[in-house]
Amino acid sequence: MKRTIPLVDLSKYRSGSSQDKKEFVEQLGKAFSEVGFVGVINHGVSAELVDTFYDEAKRFFALPVEDKRKYEVPGLAGQRGYTSFGKEHAKQSTVADLKEFYQIGQVVEDGDPIKAEYPENVYVRETPLFTGKGDQLYRAFEQSGGLLLQAIAEYLGLGEDYFRDKIKNGNSILRAIHYPPIREEPQTAIRAEQHEDINLITLLVGASAGGLQLLNKQGEWMDIMPEEREIVVNVGDMLQRLTNNVLKSTTHRVVNPPREQWHTPRLSIPFFLHPRSSMDLTCLDQCIDDQHPLAYEPITAGEYLDERLREIGLKK
Repeated sequence: MKRTIPLVDLSKYRSGSSQDKKEFVEQLGKAFSEVGFVGVINHGVSAELVDTFYDEAKRFFALPVEDKRKYEVPGLAGQRGYTSFGKEHAKQSTVADLKEFYQIGQVVEDGDPIKAEYPENVYVRETPLFTGKGDQLYRAFEQSGGLLLQAIAEYLGLGEDYFRDKIKNGNSILRAIHYPPIREEPQTAIRAEQHEDINLITLLVGASAGGLQLLNKQGEWMDIMPEEREIVVNVGDMLQRLTNNVLKSTTHRVVNPPREQWHTPRLSIPFFLHPRSSMDLTCLDQCIDDQHPLAYEPITAGEYLDERLREIGLKK
């Protein structure tokens, strides 16, 4: 099947020659400015860790609803712990997505005062490995995502360290999403209605069933079918905003399977890489020109996140 998104090899940037690094930076920048999505191989996230977390997530979502609800924390806007089925919707939609999810956030261990900004993670007694392995997977994604942002900083001419202090102990989220089997004709909702992500970049490790689609420049929905062990990475609205639309936050969705596969659940594990809330998202000077007139007002990452969580129904 023909690929709909470019493919890059992160080991070329991590440990390749200076020529390899240069080529990687160009490939990644081109993918993010033309498509907004890229497939990444040799990304450094352990297959064993991903598989264990998947299995534990399946165990968690198989628990009775009343057990899962014990881990739903009121007032946290779904930022930690469990969010029950039908709570979240795309910002332009009033119909809830056909999913439930669980979120794991940043654990600050170095005395950084930012710790006071973050709620504690919620640990599940019935499946203790689930949240423990989630913490480990969070760290692995953070590392690979940091390298990708380092390459993007080089592509934008900002110097490789531009994002380092902005994402250190950032407000990233690891989300395990469960789309249960579809038991009756859904009301317009698809598993996840078309949307763009809020954050800098999203790293998605292989979903257990297909359905992910992106909207290309011609207005056509294209299936994204990653190879085994490939991570799909896309630009979020914060990075699009910072770069004044030079890098594209592409609309995507998760469609329902064909009717004969309605009985199959779908599990996916995205990592939403967020900066610290104090990061200034004012458009970069080098991204403003005649082709790209200034498109956005200044805002911080924290203010922007707050605005968007209200739009999607997680924050009142």
